[in-house]
Amino acid sequence: MELGFWTWTITIVLSLFFIGMSLFFKKKADASFAHYAIAGGTLPFFLLLFTDIATIMGVGNFVGHSSKGYEIGIANIPFVIGEQGAKIIFALVFAGFAAKFTYKTLAEMMNDLIVRGRITRSLVAILTSSIMIAWVSGQAMGMGALFSTFTGTDPVLMILIFSAVFIIYTAVGGMYSVVWTDLIQGAILIAIAVWFYFQVFNRIDFSYSNLKAGLADVGSIELVQMNLSVMEVLTLFVTGTLGVLAAQVYWQRCFASKNSKSASRAMLISGIVAIIFTTLATISGLIVKIQNPTLDAENAISWLILEEMTQFAALAFFIMIFMAAISSASSLLHSAAVVIINDLVIPNMKEKEDIFYLKLTRASVVVFGMLTIVTAIWADSIIDLFSLAYSMAGGGVVPVLIVGLIWKNKKASAFAMGTRNSRVSVWGARTGIVAGAVVSLTSGILWGVLVSVILTTLISKLLPSYDSMVSSLTKD
Repeated sequence: MELGFWTWTITIVLSLFFIGMSLFFKKKADASFAHYAIAGGTLPFFLLLFTDIATIMGVGNFVGHSSKGYEIGIANIPFVIGEQGAKIIFALVFAGFAAKFTYKTLAEMMNDLIVRGRITRSLVAILTSSIMIAWVSGQAMGMGALFSTFTGTDPVLMILIFSAVFIIYTAVGGMYSVVWTDLIQGAILIAIAVWFYFQVFNRIDFSYSNLKAGLADVGSIELVQMNLSVMEVLTLFVTGTLGVLAAQVYWQRCFASKNSKSASRAMLISGIVAIIFTTLATISGLIVKIQNPTLDAENAISWLILEEMTQFAALAFFIMIFMAAISSASSLLHSAAVVIINDLVIPNMKEKEDIFYLKLTRASVVVFGMLTIVTAIWADSIIDLFSLAYSMAGGGVVPVLIVGLIWKNKKASAFAMGTRNSRVSVWGARTGIVAGAVVSLTSGILWGVLVSVILTTLISKLLPSYDSMVSSLTKD
């Protein structure tokens, strides 16, 4: 039978499976807002590992980075190392720390431990949720383009269908349906990815020399040359690194972990897996360049699958991308909805019963999902979409977070829930967040980080919070 028939069949079967899984876990998700948001802080290592892998390895890491490899070659690798290597930094520095607490979001943690204030919390929420919107939109964009290539269907139609599936799937089951389906998806995804990249790299006999020779033959040898300045490489690396450190989805999984060790180990292993597969994706784009140097970069990997591989390989690739996309999309959409309700709505309304917040979060999943559909149809590039969000959140939120954690009121005292222990003031944080985000967009993330650190520190000294002044006058 034709590839289009099997593609449609697989899409329908997998979509029904995901929705069925979410219905199975609905009762557990309904237990409380905390259970819906972070599974009650009970997730073990094996669930954390596979949900981290499945979330990280979205369609952007397979399709987006292969397109960048086809377009700019190994110059994409500094961004890859920054973006994916940040998971390792996160694992070694932040994961164990975050897992000690049961916050639902990064904004809530910063509001409790570093700087108190609804406006500051809202700013952090808006910027961190922007990453989630970009990532979810990227998954929908990638699936729309891939499905169109495989079946000839309008990509907008697939964006609508795909988005409807992960919106329903996420809204119903919350964190439980996300992590348990990620366990299945992550395992299958890794197996197919190993097999797939073996097929791709076999085309150059697993030889870097053959890769260079092939690119020289098609007049593209510059793609294996790092034609970037030190500043450009550093900018790419920092953009990826700080963007990931500001990503709510990784903090949320740490808060959901039952202990610090599980959170750190899961993120460390998934970070290593991400670096390997994303680098392979970039190099795969170079291999496609050898095969056909006249393609639109966005269609590079799809062309290789359809024109140069068997139907079985094409279907395997589609399953891999579909699972990668829907697992990432559901995780990220869930995180975005939790941020909006937990940090923008709850702090600014009268206290309600827990069930009200749960229903409101489900409604937020639907609203956010619709917003990502619009973004997916509007945006031009998956990776460019990511970079824009990375720059804003990474340049604004992360410098304030790091300054806040290092610059303590009581150096000998550990951070504890309910106790603020940072010299960063309300106006210092607000100024640093806004200035860092704006400067990162207008002048580059390196300048944004520098401006954010300086202004956060300077304004905090000039306009300290009341409790910071009291702490400075009181010796331990």
